[in-house]
Amino acid sequence: MRFNSTVMKVLTLLAIVGLLMLALASVGGLVDERQERAFEARRSIEQAQAGRQALLGPVMRAACHETWEATERKGKTAVTTTQRREFFADATPERLNITGEVTMEARYRGLFKVNTYVANTTLSAQWKPLRAQAENPKGRVTCEAPMISIALSDSRGLREAQMRINDQDVPVLPGTPFEKLKSGFHAVAPSALGEIASTKITLQIVGTGDLAMAPVSDNNQVQLTANWGHPSFGGRFLPVQREVLEEKFTAQWRISSLASSASRDFFAGKALCAGVSTSEGDPMMARHAYQEASESDCIETFGVNFIDPVNAHSLSDRALKYGLLFIALSFVAVGMVEVLRRLRVHPVQYLLVGSALSVFFLLLLSLSEHMSFGVSYAVAATACVSLLAFYASHILGGWRSGLLFGAGVSGLYGALYLLLNMEQAAMVLGSALLFAVLAAVMVLTRRVDWYGLVRSSAQAE
Repeated sequence: MRFNSTVMKVLTLLAIVGLLMLALASVGGLVDERQERAFEARRSIEQAQAGRQALLGPVMRAACHETWEATERKGKTAVTTTQRREFFADATPERLNITGEVTMEARYRGLFKVNTYVANTTLSAQWKPLRAQAENPKGRVTCEAPMISIALSDSRGLREAQMRINDQDVPVLPGTPFEKLKSGFHAVAPSALGEIASTKITLQIVGTGDLAMAPVSDNNQVQLTANWGHPSFGGRFLPVQREVLEEKFTAQWRISSLASSASRDFFAGKALCAGVSTSEGDPMMARHAYQEASESDCIETFGVNFIDPVNAHSLSDRALKYGLLFIALSFVAVGMVEVLRRLRVHPVQYLLVGSALSVFFLLLLSLSEHMSFGVSYAVAATACVSLLAFYASHILGGWRSGLLFGAGVSGLYGALYLLLNMEQAAMVLGSALLFAVLAAVMVLTRRVDWYGLVRSSAQAE
């Protein structure tokens, strides 16, 4: 059975679409590779400076021992011995007020930008009177001078630290006395265990990506300000008040121990895990997000991720998902001109048009690593629209047709840009676009005799 030219052309066009899908997949592979390179740049900054930060404290620990007299009878003789028990008395604040001012600092590894920050933080803690309890009714408890500690997930990011206990400056020392909270610093209190009323700590820390805090106090109040207009609040608690402007944000949290398990997690000896476990807007970071322990082994935290709203690689990856739709709609437009104006467009010409549409995504990826995404998109789209309008003016029989085709492709690029920047409404916009195209095709071809086209093609053979 011999196929006519129309059927052969349709099969050829399907094969061309398959080839163009392979080309788009190759560009997608390049996007993944560049995302991997961006991730390596971030890890390089983290290893050289500091990674995601989590802050816990202040918390108190005092080494104590209890002694008591125990009498045992050995035959008719009563023997009295002194027994001793050693233990730690741990405590968290009754009230904790944290204020932080974050300044963003961009770091670069080659072409890749990494968001780092400097956080100037003040922690003011109020302590309730603490007494170590004896287990034996006749026991006597004696405690050493307590240590007040601040734990960090990455102590390399600690630049400055000062501590005042009961309005008295005390020297800070590296490390903490807690097994699961080794990174950080501590100070030995000048007062006895039950005499500590207040602690004020000022510190400057640097980190990468996000900042988290553990609400270990009975009542926690936190206020953060930053010169960054694109925060992503994460962790176990969202701020009760926030104001996000174009170039800065302010956020406040008020968290009670009745709502948080952080204090219980601390007493249970759980670990402080880095960051707020969010990778919004960055699929490569989500793929490589690491946890120092499973979620069940981590102290409960909250905080903010300083995301980059215009991530060139993630936007290029999203744009590629519409690549096949672009090619299909362009082929439909050329096919409509063929049907309505009785023109003949060779499959090779379809292939060249599809190749130009595919090259747009490669241009977008490469340019966006050197310029802003909006400018890169405009340059790549202008170049491809100009080329397609020029080429279409020859294959479609005139400048008017070429300009109309170029205008249609330009409209597609405009719709794609809206899809990329209106993520919440992307499905609605995409569905409306497809419906509009389908409606236009049905209206324009409502009087076409498709059987007649096939017969005339067969007779032309």
